[in-house]
Amino acid sequence: MSIITQTLTPTTHDLGQFQVRRVLPSRARSMVGPFIFVDQFGPAQLDIGSGMDVRPHPHINLATVTWLFEGAIDHRDSLGSYATIRPGQVNLMTAGRGIVHSERSPAEDRKTGPKLYGMQTWLALPDGQEEIDPAFEAVTDLPVIEDGASKAIVVMGELWGERAQTTTHTGTIYADIALEAGGSVPLESGVDERAVMLVGGEASVDGVALELYQLSVLAPDTAMTLRSERGGRIMLLGGEAFATERYAWWNFVSSSRERIQQAKEDWREGRFPDVPGDSEERIPLPDGTPKTVTYP
Repeated sequence: MSIITQTLTPTTHDLGQFQVRRVLPSRARSMVGPFIFVDQFGPAQLDIGSGMDVRPHPHINLATVTWLFEGAIDHRDSLGSYATIRPGQVNLMTAGRGIVHSERSPAEDRKTGPKLYGMQTWLALPDGQEEIDPAFEAVTDLPVIEDGASKAIVVMGELWGERAQTTTHTGTIYADIALEAGGSVPLESGVDERAVMLVGGEASVDGVALELYQLSVLAPDTAMTLRSERGGRIMLLGGEAFATERYAWWNFVSSSRERIQQAKEDWREGRFPDVPGDSEERIPLPDGTPKTVTYP
């Protein structure tokens, strides 16, 4: 059996000054562990005076995870949370029964031209926890494991005996692995589903080369080695497989299509809360099929 069981190529969305590559959900696969949405964006240098402006928009039944390699993003949400996300800090926003947030480039970065390079992922909430209270946390004290030729930051879950304090609602692994030239690390087989994405440089798994920005789903219950001859950066993600199906439509994820329909109506009718400090505008509900949708 191949050590890579599936390779997913992202759909690239050109937003003018930067690109977003969406690899989950796709027609070929909806989830890897709890991860139901995986975006990679940048690297990009935006024009002076401009910035990224994601207006207020809603989420339900999921948790968003923002992880930056470079740049900064101001996060605001309907709980009143405010945080500037920077490299080394993970922002976890648990939507639960419903939350609204915005993401914008900080004002000071706009003066010199913001940089953007990182990951935005969503984790579906497990059965019995989809409608929990919304919450937000920003965690900077994350485990760092290094040996001179490799460095791994454990963003969520446990890797090589080190556990991040970031909240997890189900079994989850999420790690940022940087390899120097000639560096290698073992990939443990202790989760149901796992995948890797090369986000910079070059790397291979047991001699099989990884393609930039593709998501390579790894064989379960198999130990293997991640290696780089010239240096590379890789995201490792996965966790417990879901026994029940999840649906995604626009910014909504749920085990119930009826719940998603209710969320659509709630957003259209203005029944979600406002974002303090950013309530003058919002993203309208799409008229047709949005860019994020599960199949069929």
